[in-house]
Amino acid sequence: MAPNLILNGIVPVFLLIALGYALKKSGFLPLNVWPPIEKFAVYVLYPGFLIPAIWHADLSGFSTGPISVAVVGSVVIAAAVGFALKPFLRLSGPTFTSVFQGLMRFNSFIFVPVAASIFGPSANGLSAVAISALIPASNMICILVLAQWGEPEGEVPVRTPAWFARTLLTNPIFASCLVGLLLNFLRVPSLPFVEKSLTMLGEAAIPTGLILAGVGLSFGYVWRRPFLVGAVSLFKVLVMPVMAWAICYGLGGDRMAQGIALACGAAPCAAAAYVQARHMGGDAPLMAGIVALTTSLSAFTMPLLLFMFHLV
Repeated sequence: MAPNLILNGIVPVFLLIALGYALKKSGFLPLNVWPPIEKFAVYVLYPGFLIPAIWHADLSGFSTGPISVAVVGSVVIAAAVGFALKPFLRLSGPTFTSVFQGLMRFNSFIFVPVAASIFGPSANGLSAVAISALIPASNMICILVLAQWGEPEGEVPVRTPAWFARTLLTNPIFASCLVGLLLNFLRVPSLPFVEKSLTMLGEAAIPTGLILAGVGLSFGYVWRRPFLVGAVSLFKVLVMPVMAWAICYGLGGDRMAQGIALACGAAPCAAAAYVQARHMGGDAPLMAGIVALTTSLSAFTMPLLLFMFHLV
């Protein structure tokens, strides 16, 4: 059964990513068309998936706590590793910020469909819980690091607590998680016409997000600093998932929670990390290389780890 799950659950995800890369390289659409499509997906389509998934998730379930602690705990450990290595790496401030993001950022567009394909639609609730826990943790840590060591061009905004709060609350993914959590907490009853509309948007979110992940791949910088890009990428796709799984397992999470925690940790670095690096003075070319290599490697490491830990 495991080979079939891997073939049918993971391969289609990476085929859509490959399709996105092929569409970009072929010039099927002008390059300036893709950023508006990405904005539409993040601000319109993806909330359609997240809001109902969290709205109707059983957050009282025993696995909710272990998976939240597992994914956030692995991010905190990765951050600690990054800070511990900084004195020895002798990197410029902007380069360090991209290495730091590469160690801990995750691509929800990839791990969510993998989890749903392997564990079924019931995995969507726990996946959304993982996202809602990860987004504030990873974003706040990375923003702080970029604010400290990034070197942006032009006027730099003052990083006040209000600025951090506004940056987080205007993140459409985080805002969607908050809306879903509020609806869940208030036990708002199902509204069929609203849910149908959200579901239609959500069904378009995953394939669009995967194609966009492929469009965002850029391998040029991988060959310029192969050791640095390779070391960061291997940590992300091999060490992070094992840490997430170990924490979830140690806290008593069930098989589905363990699988989702591992898949979340094994997901490649998010393309949003490149955008953040570009806007906040990080090493954007290095970030693009890490995103590209982690995405390529995760096509092999994600199914391998799920199989090794008997989760498929």
